[in-house]
Formats: sequence, C-alpha cells, structure tokens
Amino acid sequence: MSLPILYSFRRCPYAMRARWALAYCHLDYELREVVLKDKPQEMLDLSPKGTVPVMVEDGHVIEESLEIMLWATDNTDTNWLTPAQRHEHLALIEHNDRHFKPWLDKYKYADRHPEHSELYYRQQGEHWLLQLEARLQQQPFLAGDQFGFLDAAIAPFIRQFAHVDKAWFDDAPYPNLRAWLNARLNSELFKGIMSKYPAYQRGQDVVQVVNATQTHCTF
Repeated sequence: MSLPILYSFRRCPYAMRARWALAYCHLDYELREVVLKDKPQEMLDLSPKGTVPVMVEDGHVIEESLEIMLWATDNTDTNWLTPAQRHEHLALIEHNDRHFKPWLDKYKYADRHPEHSELYYRQQGEHWLLQLEARLQQQPFLAGDQFGFLDAAIAPFIRQFAHVDKAWFDDAPYPNLRAWLNARLNSELFKGIMSKYPAYQRGQDVVQVVNATQTHCTF
C-alpha cells in the first residue's frame, strides 16, 4: 500500500497544522513541497482550489487542513481529540479560522488594507488572544492538561500573529499565551515538521518520506 502524499508549503499555517497532526500520530507520508508561485499541475488537477495542504490517500483527495488532522486522528489510536472534546474544540478552531484569521491577514498585510491602521487590525485580533490567555490561565494547554489537537490547530496562526511585530508580542500582556507558544515552537515535534525540503518537481527520482522521528530519502 502506497504512502499518503501531502502537498505542502513549509510556512503555511494550514499546512503546518496538517504536518503536525501526521507527525503526532506517527504517520509516514510522502511530502511534496510546493512553490506557491509555480504550483504543480498534478496538484491543481487533484484540487483546483490551488491551496495547500492537499493530501491524497489511497486515491482519496483530502483538500482541507482540518480534514487531514481529523483523518490522522481517526486512523490512529491517539487520544488527543476525545469524543468529549470534539464539539468544543472544533468550534474553537472554527472561530480561529473564520473570525481571527481574517484579522491576522489584515494585520500582517496592513499596507494592502489602508482603510484601517495596523494597530486597529492588531487590536481586533487581540480579542482572540484574550480568550486564549484566559483559557491558559486555567490549564497548561488549550486542550487541557496535555498537548492536543486544539493546540496544534491554533498554534501556527498565533505564531504568525506574534511574528508580525515580535517586539510588541514579547511585551504584550499575554504571559501564558507567550509561554505556551514558545514551548510549542521549541518542541522537537515542531522543529521536525519545520524541516526544509527542496521544492517538488514532477517526475523527480527522490521521494521525500517523512515521519515523526526522522526524515529520509528513498531512491
């Protein structure tokens, strides 16, 4: 049985969360690193929306990052998204993706959205940071007492927000959120999913096979 194929872009937060789930669940996959300005036609044929991540598993195309995370969770024995957590955590992720992410994009690219200032966009995004900070005052992880599905799904977007103005974030009144983010970014698991790979070229002989503990090439 062939490995799942993941079309990814290293810095994309959606692709990041998908790789995080696959790594946490110890699932091997073939990685195809995409150049966003020159997307491979075979990826576009599989998924005309043209965004990453896209995973092909046993002929089935999974086009959304959250669906890839759920596939990884549902196909392994991990308990990082329990039935009791599922409804609440998916609702929080939906809020992150539908409400926080648009403000994040405008904050990151404020020059493209001159109708308001960068400060305004940051303040809108801070409503979500306040909610996360309050949650982390009560528990060490967004998911509870242990790193979970919710943490992996949200951390890449908080990482982006923090990096727009790192000096501001380092002094912002979110000590628990900052400590949580730094711990996630310094974890061996995260460092592993952020390894750099050459861009995929159709027909290439080297296949990048990735798992949670090592990276190797097969010829």
